Amino acid sequence: MTDTIIDTSVIQAENARREADLRRDYESLGERLDRRGIAIDAIKEKVAGFSVAVPSWGVGTGGTRFARFPGPGEPRDIFDKIEDCAVISQLTQATRSVSLHIPWDKADPNRLKQAASRFNLGFDAMNSNTFSDAKGQLQSYKFGSLSAADSGTRQQAIEHNLECIEIGRTIGSKALTVWIGDGSNFPGQTNFTTQFERYLASMKEVYAALPEDWRLFTEHKMYEPAFYSTVVQDWGTSYLTATELGEKAFCLVDLGHHAPNVNIEMIVARLAQFGKLGGFHFNDSKYGDDDLDAGSIDPFRLFLVFNELVDAESRYADFRPAHMLDQNHNVTDPIESLMLSAADVQRAYAQALAVDRAALVAAQDANDALAATQELRLAFRTDVEPILALARFEQGGAIDPLATYRAAGYRAKVAEIRPKVEGGTGGIV
Repeated sequence: MTDTIIDTSVIQAENARREADLRRDYESLGERLDRRGIAIDAIKEKVAGFSVAVPSWGVGTGGTRFARFPGPGEPRDIFDKIEDCAVISQLTQATRSVSLHIPWDKADPNRLKQAASRFNLGFDAMNSNTFSDAKGQLQSYKFGSLSAADSGTRQQAIEHNLECIEIGRTIGSKALTVWIGDGSNFPGQTNFTTQFERYLASMKEVYAALPEDWRLFTEHKMYEPAFYSTVVQDWGTSYLTATELGEKAFCLVDLGHHAPNVNIEMIVARLAQFGKLGGFHFNDSKYGDDDLDAGSIDPFRLFLVFNELVDAESRYADFRPAHMLDQNHNVTDPIESLMLSAADVQRAYAQALAVDRAALVAAQDANDALAATQELRLAFRTDVEPILALARFEQGGAIDPLATYRAAGYRAKVAEIRPKVEGGTGGIV
């Protein structure tokens, strides 16, 4: 029996108020989907089995370069973060794992494992940090890490990644995500080729230490903190890296790490086609790497990404990309944002499953552009909320996670226990 944070009586009371309406809505939606030859129960079964990881850093209030405004009940350490993640999992039944960031979340691995197992949570990919300096660190990453000109700095960054692997082995993780901020801020500051050679050489040492059943995810980002050039700046460089490293190396796609107007769904299709799509960091953006709540700005793009994923599921054996939220919550309760984001990622998946694939292929083969795009629009405009809600309900979650969370008063309760954090600083947690 696993522990729960929210009293189950609160969830039951909130669900009792909504169950009858939910079942009527589900039956009505089922009839409409059936007329299109789509089985609603099959979609619900897949949605129920879908999970997106929560980043440990996501449950703390974020910030910008200018300021951070802490909220009440901020997590004090990784163990508070795990409890907050457990609330999200309990209510949504869609976030069964936590992704750690080292050294932010460094603690006794056995204690970490025990803390997560209390709530039946697992651990997703490990995330290394060589983009900022940790307390007591001998070499600075100011001028780079895995690609730094100084060999001692590169070795330090390599050893940090090896440490992340060792922690991950103990807690049951099966992947390492490597993102670096290395690059340059002025033309001529670095030699592009030499810098990338150093990066590849360092990554090969990290890759060689991977356990046999692990995967390595290389994450690209167009800019920031380096603003003139970035070592791994786009999906092409990420693909080159993964190809150089070997069959256990894959590309990770963060939805905010692209130039404006880039066709991200096509990138997803290309990486899947050539067996190098490792996973996603889901968020949304308006101007750049904004790390806004997933689906809050462009839900249609999120749907189009999942349209390619559903297509790939039918094409490729052992297709299992990792899914994680990666968001920065400046003005909202992070738990509320993460719950709604998890639901929006599930929603995009359910909508993609509602596409009539046979009709779509027929329209594409007939060069009927309008008929093809109408098939996608029809699925996107379908209100699949009854599918998501019933999947949550049948697994013991909340029909309405946000309303139930607020009714439980969790934030006010932890605010009484966790000391108030003073503001005035910038940066994320």
